[in-house]
Amino acid sequence: SDTIPCLLSPWSEWSDCSVTCGKGMRTRQRMLKSAAELGDCNEELEQAEKCMLPECPIDCELTEWSQWSECNTSCGKGHMIRTRMIKIEPQFGGTACPETVQRSKCRVRKCLRGAGMEKRRWKEAR
Repeated sequence: SDTIPCLLSPWSEWSDCSVTCGKGMRTRQRMLKSAAELGDCNEELEQAEKCMLPECPIDCELTEWSQWSECNTSCGKGHMIRTRMIKIEPQFGGTACPETVQRSKCRVRKCLRGAGMEKRRWKEAR
């Protein structure tokens, strides 16, 4: 006996991509219009395909701050710095990298005026 061809609705529109950026999937469906009483309907009712949207933004990533350096002076006012490294450069509109170096003021004991002179005199007098 002849099988009745199954009656199918047209394919639906493709769905939106399954992601908001990068690689995803999209699908479309169709329906059986008539239950094929005679014989089975083995047409596919769903299709899927890959879809590609603009790349996902990648934000800047930094290491932790280093320890503060020693004060750069042996007496009086000076400064010290600390640094951090960029682990991941931003791409595709990700957040930019903030500062990687910070300076801070520091003060070591007061400089004694003429301390050098006294030492020199003491050496000569020995």
